Amino acid sequence: MTGCPDPTPGPDTRWPPVTRVAEPPIAPQTGRVMKQDIHPNYRPVVFQDLSEGTNFVIRSTVETADVITLDDGVEYPLVKVEISSASHPFFTGTMKIVDTAGRVERFERRYGQRRKG
Repeated sequence: MTGCPDPTPGPDTRWPPVTRVAEPPIAPQTGRVMKQDIHPNYRPVVFQDLSEGTNFVIRSTVETADVITLDDGVEYPLVKVEISSASHPFFTGTMKIVDTAGRVERFERRYGQRRKG
């Protein structure tokens, strides 16, 4: 093989240099890990986007009285949100007016219709 460099690098050509530090093993913790009965219930919760109908199962501590049963047959607590990553213009790339509280109508009544110009 003339003109071809050796494909296997030598011990001095590695970058960044590899350093190995031997750490002592961590002793197992004894006693209680956390205080009992002071932490919120951290569980899977369904967040439902009301404008798109998309469901997200995320672990959360949020408290809600609503429940939903998904396709997997498990019943989850339900939190309804107006905007999520499934409907937000930044993530979808489309502009859509989401008016759940009548804010657009109230603005148009107060200041009149926009004039086409």
